Amino acid sequence: MTPRRLKAKVSPALLPFGRRLRRFRDAKGWSQDNLAARARDGQGVTPQYIGAVETGRTRCTMEFAKEIDKILEANGELVTLWEDLVKDAAFPVWFDWVSVEETAPELVSYSLGLVHGLLQTPEYASVLLYGDQDAVEARMRRQDILTRTEPPPPGCSFLIDEAVLQREVGNPQIMYEQLNRLAEMSGPNLSVQVVPMRGDHLGSIGSFTIATLEDLREVAYVECFARGFTMEDGEDVTAMRKALREVRSLALPIGMSKDLIRRTAEERWKI
Repeated sequence: MTPRRLKAKVSPALLPFGRRLRRFRDAKGWSQDNLAARARDGQGVTPQYIGAVETGRTRCTMEFAKEIDKILEANGELVTLWEDLVKDAAFPVWFDWVSVEETAPELVSYSLGLVHGLLQTPEYASVLLYGDQDAVEARMRRQDILTRTEPPPPGCSFLIDEAVLQREVGNPQIMYEQLNRLAEMSGPNLSVQVVPMRGDHLGSIGSFTIATLEDLREVAYVECFARGFTMEDGEDVTAMRKALREVRSLALPIGMSKDLIRRTAEERWKI
């Protein structure tokens, strides 16, 4: 499922905080790049992350708010605004995930039923999206984060249940091309590992993705038939982390995964 962009992808509760942050930044005469370079004790974040906070497209932690307040000499105003506006603001719902995906420096995903959207071929995606070419193009644009140069691509780890390799989407030719693409995807910033098909692990409940943001906060994304949900509740993320550890312990090494994907493509899907 591609998160739709039919609704505004900003959170009304986060906008006042972001606008005030921008005013303090402008008062310093700094660009987003200048402020980004000073964050996290000089380790920095990307200007895109600062932009996402300023425009209400993502939240920041209290620790990050305190640090930025100090850097901008806001005399505690940003901290107070964080307490009043950001602390209890839920992440914007399902349609906001694309913004999270675009700004996260790390993504880890487990796919139980289908190839993850960031790894799909246009033909595979077209079947799932019932031929809606606008939706297919939007999904393909999401994949730009994997090859961009600025900011650097996120570190991505994709864990794929073996059943995904066996489940036909469209026709054998589409599956053959999709699996061959999967086999070619692993690289310095991206890994694809196959989880042997079995039902006695926590991952058998469903697919999920966990994003680590630049302020080191974790946000998770899960889907149901009607829509997807973006969540950051500590208990929810902890539960998914537990499932992730269990699934990862069962996954085949990258090389063995690549061999299995190619073998499945040749033996099951090659016409």
